[in-house]
Amino acid sequence: MCGRSSLTKSEKELEARFKATFYSEDLEKYNPLPNYNVAPTHVMPILSNADPNHFVPMRWGLIPYWAKDIKVGYKMINARKETVLEKAAFKQSVARRRCLVPMDGYYEWKKEGSRKTPYRIILTNQEIFSVAGLWENWKTPDGQMIQSYTVLTQTPSPSLAHIHDRMPAILTHDQEQAWLDMEIPPKDALAMINPYPDDLLQAYIISSRIGKVTENDAELIKPKSNPTDLEQSTLF
Repeated sequence: MCGRSSLTKSEKELEARFKATFYSEDLEKYNPLPNYNVAPTHVMPILSNADPNHFVPMRWGLIPYWAKDIKVGYKMINARKETVLEKAAFKQSVARRRCLVPMDGYYEWKKEGSRKTPYRIILTNQEIFSVAGLWENWKTPDGQMIQSYTVLTQTPSPSLAHIHDRMPAILTHDQEQAWLDMEIPPKDALAMINPYPDDLLQAYIISSRIGKVTENDAELIKPKSNPTDLEQSTLF
């Protein structure tokens, strides 16, 4: 499961990284960055196959077009790569509506008995990376259109397996364009995604404050410095 992430870079940095731009009206009414504690229901900038040259604000937690209630999105923050073609909520999206979800890190909790230790995972070769996602349009009862997305997950890279049994489906630069190419069949698009290379991953323990969605500041992404709580500042 991937239930928290970060995107602490500016709009200009995102535009440079993905060679895409923001619509001016979106920047005027919506300014989400930086966000050190991205959580479900947050609205974040997404690149979709329908408009790959512009960032579009979408809500985290996919709401299927046939859903009766927006709350369905709470259960749709992730889609398992292995079963996405079997699920009614996702199988049309993987064929017609794929997207890139920008991040510069994500968070996971390691469970040891009753103790949960939060980690931040980043890439050593990309300051900003993308995760394979799916998106959907949903109309509220009063006619408002809401665009939402889900994050694909997969089995973890070996060096992260001791933290959690899932990780986001992180894409390489070369895979990004292919993921948005609807001429590539869903099975082939999914088959190209593999756990990210171990030598390009870095994980470190952070403050337990990350567990509160109301906490959102730069201190959250700093390595925990208390030597009694820190296993290693840098694991990999």
